[in-house]
Amino acid sequence: MKALLPVLTLLVASVLWGLTWLPLKHFGEHGVEGAVVTLFAHGTVGLLSLPLLVTRYALYRHRLREMAVLVFFGGLANISFAAAIVSGDVMRVMVLFYLLPAWGVLGGRFVLGERIDRHRALSLVFALGGALLVLGGPAVFSAPPTFVDLLAVVSGFALAANNVIFRKLEDVAISTKVSAMFAGSLAWAFAVVVFGLSPVPRGVDTAIWVEVVVFGLVWILLATAGTLYGVHHMEAGRASVLIIMELVTAVVSAAIIQRTLPDPMACVGGVLILLSASLEGLRAPEVPASAVT
Repeated sequence: MKALLPVLTLLVASVLWGLTWLPLKHFGEHGVEGAVVTLFAHGTVGLLSLPLLVTRYALYRHRLREMAVLVFFGGLANISFAAAIVSGDVMRVMVLFYLLPAWGVLGGRFVLGERIDRHRALSLVFALGGALLVLGGPAVFSAPPTFVDLLAVVSGFALAANNVIFRKLEDVAISTKVSAMFAGSLAWAFAVVVFGLSPVPRGVDTAIWVEVVVFGLVWILLATAGTLYGVHHMEAGRASVLIIMELVTAVVSAAIIQRTLPDPMACVGGVLILLSASLEGLRAPEVPASAVT
């Protein structure tokens, strides 16, 4: 059961991430764009995390370069994903974001030295093939690429890079690494807002701002901590494939809320994604990860 805990935690966190499009779209309807949401949601957690990063500096200063990379990619992943979801079509953003397993498996191979055996290659094919079918097959790419498309791809790549570095920093406490990721979100969002690329809107009800902050302190913090706990305790390639459960959650929730059933192609894609997650979830770990807390 202990060996399954990281898998179950990662799957639950992925479900939370798969539902984040709902509050993000809600905030967007009230004029609060992705970068501003990141500033007040993720940034609030980042601000509260700064004292911990300062007091624990001596414990991670020997890995300062890797921590800086974690800050950079962690913040970039959050702000680009939020901006893409708020501004673009949820389904199109999700399929482009879910090039994530490919980045994760490749990053695990070239940065951490993880093997890409037949088992993992098959899981990757199922995951990406299923994602493509869920979102309409090759037709999903028929529209010309946009800036939102770029944000979606960047967010997936940045999250995969973040997960690989997170896994590499096994001698740094999980809470410290999570704090670094949120500090990165604060830095990215602050820079974007200050330079006027996404200004803070006026006339937004106070209740909406409270919702944004609570969204960060509760929803995003739990989803992030759960995801990174799972990533810390398993191979990067395996984690990146399991995280695709987020896509299943987004598609199913959209179908329920919009009262539309997925077509047969989407159903086949969903089965492939579930099969991919099952193959990785039941796979025995190659090397036990250390439990740094």
